[in-house]
Formats: sequence, structure tokens, C-alpha cells
Amino acid sequence: MGGHAVLDGPDKPGMPQPGTAVQVPDGGAKSSRIVDCITAPLYAAIDLGSSNCRLLVARPCNDGFKVIDAFSRVVRLGEGVREKGYLCEAAMDRAIDALRVCAKKLRRHPGAKLRAVATEACRTANNRDEFVRRVFDETGISLDIINPDEESRLALQACSALLDERPYAVVFDIGGGSTEICWIKVDKTGKTQCIETLSMPCGVLCLTERYATVEERRERFEAMRTEIRQRLEEFAKRNCCSDMLDDDKVQMVGTSGTVTTFCGIALGLERYERHKVDGSDLRFDDAERVTELLLRMGSDKRKGHPCIGNQRAELMDAGAAIFAAIRDIWPLATLKVADRGLREGILVDLMRADGHAIDPCDARRHTVSHIPASS
Repeated sequence: MGGHAVLDGPDKPGMPQPGTAVQVPDGGAKSSRIVDCITAPLYAAIDLGSSNCRLLVARPCNDGFKVIDAFSRVVRLGEGVREKGYLCEAAMDRAIDALRVCAKKLRRHPGAKLRAVATEACRTANNRDEFVRRVFDETGISLDIINPDEESRLALQACSALLDERPYAVVFDIGGGSTEICWIKVDKTGKTQCIETLSMPCGVLCLTERYATVEERRERFEAMRTEIRQRLEEFAKRNCCSDMLDDDKVQMVGTSGTVTTFCGIALGLERYERHKVDGSDLRFDDAERVTELLLRMGSDKRKGHPCIGNQRAELMDAGAAIFAAIRDIWPLATLKVADRGLREGILVDLMRADGHAIDPCDARRHTVSHIPASS
């Protein structure tokens, strides 16, 4: 299906180097200089993870940014990659179909400066270069496969405004193919320094696959929880985390579909509402209550739950196990829930590089309502 790069003009340019922000072709139109929220230039971010493909299009606005368009679809790109070592044809097809939707949306926003990143599934796969080339040939989108440190940096950049005055923080992101943990130092001005990052090859998708043969559900959950806890113990010990916990010097921020889903369930939402979840405090005892509720909930009920849905239902046990293990290692009272992540971090990067004064505290404050989850 080569030759259908929908973002390209008649003479397709050479493939941009990974890691560069590229201007989406718009027939020669130039982005206007920022004047206000209506005339400000457009920026776009794509996060292709092991489970989901997500897009945000936004423009700078009042020290934050206003979301103009968005898209999210479960693609399960990382399906089977840990076992086989490569991206399977069906998974690549699903991801490329979703990226075609992203490309179509970007055509509606000519001139948008784009950065598209891929994470653990592509980092792991031995056919990643072939996939990146195919994505560019079929959609015109140049994927940048980022390393765990860059992934953590972008997530932290998006979430840093949620940190309070306590001098240390655990910031974690439970993904489809991996889970990133950042141990952060926060100074009195709010500036953050990442002391150490741990990237575990244990996300909700690969963990679900790995423990699929354990039939009893509670046993499977506890086995996953134990594995993650053991992976975290040395990291916590090396950073003297328990000493800081005793002095109430540690806070926690969680950014992932698992944590936002937990928060939505704990709040009793009849449908998921981002503005009620992002920035919320989730008590650990409420998280434990939601965990027990999920483990008692049958498959059909999980699929029908407004904060879970059909595509995420079978991955919730793995997410709950990872989340529980993190709480085991850092037994705090609450955590801050962030419905923001790589896309927001990318947008802040791109806008700041062009001289816009973007405050992460205001980022995504003005969000378009009722954006469909898929199309």
C-alpha cells in the first residue's frame, strides 16, 4: 500500500530524521505569528504506545494551550512482541489504520508542527525500522522511537505542575509495554530534578499475556503484584525512599489509563470526565477498595462500566496489580492523578522551542469537550 502518504504533496520529500519536529505539509502556507488564541500557530503530538495511539492538536493560549482536536484508539501494537521479538502484521495494520486517522485529522489543520513518538513496543521489536518506514510511506508521519529517559522526561514535564512543596516525588506511568518510575527531587521554587528513572518491561498488555496461563484470577493478580514489587524493591532501597517516607517528604503522581480509570470509578462517575479526574487526589484506601471491586467484577460488567469499556476491560487486572505494587513500596495516604502525559509534554516542548511561554500548570486547561474516542 505504498505511495499513499496522505500528508505529502505530489513530490514526496525524503523521510525526516527521527527526533525532529516536522511541519505538516499544507500546500506552502506559513504559520502566522502568535497574536492570540485564535491566530496562534498549531502544534500536534502523537503518542504511539504499546496499547494506544493518541493525538492532540493544540495552539498556545494564555500561558497554556487550547486543544483543537484529539484522537485515541486502542491498537495493541505490542501484542506478542515480548514473546516473538517482533511486531506482528495484524498489530502493525491496526496501528497504521489509527495513524491514517491521525493523518486525516492533521490535514484539517494545515501548518501544524508535529512530533510523533513511539515507545516500548517499537523499542523492543527487531522489525521496528521496517515499521517506521512503512508508517511514513503509508501515512506521511515520521515516528521517533524514544528511549525510556526521554519518555519519562516528557511525562514529568506534563505532570510537574501537580507537585506540591514536599521535596521528593514518585512519578509513575503504567503503559501497555512498560512502566516508568521516576524518583524526583523538588526544590523550593518547584523546579524538578530526576534523580533516577526505572523502566520496567512490564506494562498492562505484556503482563496480561505473560500470566494468561494462570487460571485463578486472584492468584494471577497476586503473582503479577509480587513480580512488580520485587522489581521495585532495589530501586526504592537504592534511593533511600523509606527514610523519606518516615519524614513525610514524599508525594506521588500517577499518569496512566489505569490510574485515571481508578479515579473515575472511585468518584462514581457515570461517564469518564477528564476535568473531574485530572489533578484529583486519590486516597490509597479508595484505590484498594476499587481494586477489590474490580477483582469481583465479571468480564461483562467490566466491559460495560462507563470508566472502563470493552477495549480496556481485560487489561485492568494487570494495571491494578502494577498500581498495587507501587503502593506497597511507597505506602503513602494519597496520590495525585494526572490525565496528561507524553502528548502534553511534547506540545510544551514544541511551543517553548518556538518562544511561547507555556506553563504546564495551565496546559490543557481549555480543552474541547466531547471529543470522540475513535472514528
